[in-house]
Amino acid sequence: MENPARTSPPGQCRAPFNLAAHVLSRADVLGTKPALEILSSGGAEIIDYARLKSEVATTAAGLLAAGVHPGDRLLMRMGNNARFPIVFLAAIWVGIIPVPTSAQLTRREITALANRLSPQAIVADHDVSLPAAGPAVVLDAADLARSKPATPAEPVLGDPDRPAYIVFSSGTSGVPQGVVHAHRSIRARRAMWRDWYDLTDNDRLMHAGALNWTYTMGTGLLDPWTVGATALVPADATPPEDLAAMIDRHRATIFAATPGVYRKLLKGGVGRFQHLRHGLSAGEKLPGVTARAWHRATGTLIHEAYGMSECSTFISGSPRRPAPEGALGYPQPGRRVAIIADGVPVPVGQSGIIAVSRSDAGLMLGYLDNPDETHARLAGDWFLTGDMGAMDKDGAVTFLGRGDDLLNAGGFRVSPQEIEDAMAACPGIEECAAVEARLAPDTSVVALVYSCPAPLDDQTLQEHAAGLLARYKQPRIFRWEPKLPRSANGKLSRRALRNLNWANFLRKDANTAGQ
Repeated sequence: MENPARTSPPGQCRAPFNLAAHVLSRADVLGTKPALEILSSGGAEIIDYARLKSEVATTAAGLLAAGVHPGDRLLMRMGNNARFPIVFLAAIWVGIIPVPTSAQLTRREITALANRLSPQAIVADHDVSLPAAGPAVVLDAADLARSKPATPAEPVLGDPDRPAYIVFSSGTSGVPQGVVHAHRSIRARRAMWRDWYDLTDNDRLMHAGALNWTYTMGTGLLDPWTVGATALVPADATPPEDLAAMIDRHRATIFAATPGVYRKLLKGGVGRFQHLRHGLSAGEKLPGVTARAWHRATGTLIHEAYGMSECSTFISGSPRRPAPEGALGYPQPGRRVAIIADGVPVPVGQSGIIAVSRSDAGLMLGYLDNPDETHARLAGDWFLTGDMGAMDKDGAVTFLGRGDDLLNAGGFRVSPQEIEDAMAACPGIEECAAVEARLAPDTSVVALVYSCPAPLDDQTLQEHAAGLLARYKQPRIFRWEPKLPRSANGKLSRRALRNLNWANFLRKDANTAGQ
């Protein structure tokens, strides 16, 4: 059923337009108000709105002076520090196309992405892995911050539909795909301010994710700055157990994280917060048990939203309209959402693929250099998310599971093929498969099931994974089986692997270790 609430395309804007200039449009008025606070155990690095805009404009000039041109692709290899969002917005400010990537990616992984991207330049922190040698010029992020020209650059205005930035997602094929977003994508996010965040310029929004992630960039930085709020971001390597104290110490009014972070905070023990109004969750389905436990412990609700790298969140619950028990929430006003089966919307209550309108301003322009993959996600006027759902008569959408084999690792979608390719090279493994192992109703992890004549040492497997895969992609569980299950036609049965009794397996493994 199509959501009837939509009256006009969300986020319509007229040329000329610039995403970064739009985000910082209130900076001159806000002046010394804190825009960004990078939090650490020792306090916070604070950047006010006036400095943020100045740093963006002069860093943009520095990128141009270094020989990076409008239209060039700028690969970002940076950690959770204040330089990251400044470089990201500075590039967009002058028409350079930034491509943020996880600082956790190994040299092997980032080389594979760089080969797909062919960047003209790379900006990097000194301790982050770089791709193997290529034609791209490498700029040191610290040097760029120190050597900015005195004359700031003016924002380059133009067609709202031109490319603004690129992020990488696994796509339906499981192969990392460059997702190209337009400048106008920022305008679609306005629907979230009231109908997910309840965000005002008085809020101090703390996000627990890495800055390269679209969830963090949008919810944790761009939206607070567009509204005129303050963004709080924990520094690199902040232990999860420190987050609860940071919420109170830095007077966070809204906290955003993945369900996994909420589980860790609950496990460590949380109580009532002095300033927190509510929490936000995205990246993976929020288990009801986690939401209820958080409410009991803190007295605040967690409001969930659904989106993806290809399209900003478009279904959500909010303080104004909480999601019904078990549902994701409602299509945000102005967003056309449908449940699709056989290429057409289905009646109320029937299941199908969750889809969003192709005219949505938050939807990507397409996959980089891959029109076939882009076309495969379309059905008439709809973009197919690949996730299954159903919509009730009031418009509430319930998530029914993924329609593909991608894994959810801490909110990041990861290709099982990528993990399997890396682990298949481990001496001794004959065959392997990566799956999500369900350990409890609210907990799942990435596991590797492998076959060979006899079990291998877990430490050997862990060390091999650490050398080839980013931490969030590394299997947390290794399970030996004499052979992997297959269907009658010889196809690997991932469903059978997911349905293995993982909780019992871990208990038996622990008992064996204790003998």
